[in-house]
Amino acid sequence: MTSAFHFHAGDIPLLVSMPHAGTAIAPEVAAQMLPVAQVKDDTDWHLPLLYNMLKEMGASVLVAEYSRYVIDLNRAPDNANLYPGQDTTGLCPVDTFHKNPLYESDRLPDPEEIARRTAVYWQPYHQQLQTELERLLKLHGRVVLWDAHSIASVVPRFFDGRLPDLNFGTADGRSCAPALQQALEQCVRQSAAAASYSHVFNGRFKGGYITRQYGQPERGIHAVQLEMSQCVYMEEQAPYRYRPDLAAQIQPLLAELLQTCVSFAQRGAA
Repeated sequence: MTSAFHFHAGDIPLLVSMPHAGTAIAPEVAAQMLPVAQVKDDTDWHLPLLYNMLKEMGASVLVAEYSRYVIDLNRAPDNANLYPGQDTTGLCPVDTFHKNPLYESDRLPDPEEIARRTAVYWQPYHQQLQTELERLLKLHGRVVLWDAHSIASVVPRFFDGRLPDLNFGTADGRSCAPALQQALEQCVRQSAAAASYSHVFNGRFKGGYITRQYGQPERGIHAVQLEMSQCVYMEEQAPYRYRPDLAAQIQPLLAELLQTCVSFAQRGAA
């Protein structure tokens, strides 16, 4: 089996996590699944390419190797619902966002299989994430975790109508200092690159398990999730082509937002 993640260590106080960008499905898992799983509709497609400025900035980058259909790295290991009372997919999803079954009804992952996948795929990613946050915190005194996501702009299962282009989540202000959220809000309001994009803070997506678990502003770890509508940078229908022309329009704003995070962290550590 290949590694559960790809990791690049940077030297600035910024770690970017991409838990849903993976597409691999190990043969032993694929054998349990229906063919629809191989389409991988619900992948956060092309995020490493979209965020191609990260290594040049000096950021640390953690990218999942395996599909969220194998195990969802942005869910709690006890499978607690992120949004009680609302429909969500679980730790080991049994259907797609459009409710297409991923398994025959008699082949759903049992507790033993879920525990195996947690040990093989989930734990290594989170161990690396925590280790890198602690390294950067020790090095800089303050660090920002940016959890990068994308989703189709229309998914009736999860929200009505069309999603805003940029959906920032800070667990209703609990996962980062108010000053960081305010700085990001100011960046979006004032940036010329943001003029053509709609946005919301703590709307439908307030941050998943990673944002909520690792955002500890009292310790100097500040977490922000950005859930981006995929129509901003790619085609939303299979085969899900990347659109360099669209991506080139949003990338300057992403760079400004990430630099805002770095500046915030460096001011706090000064």
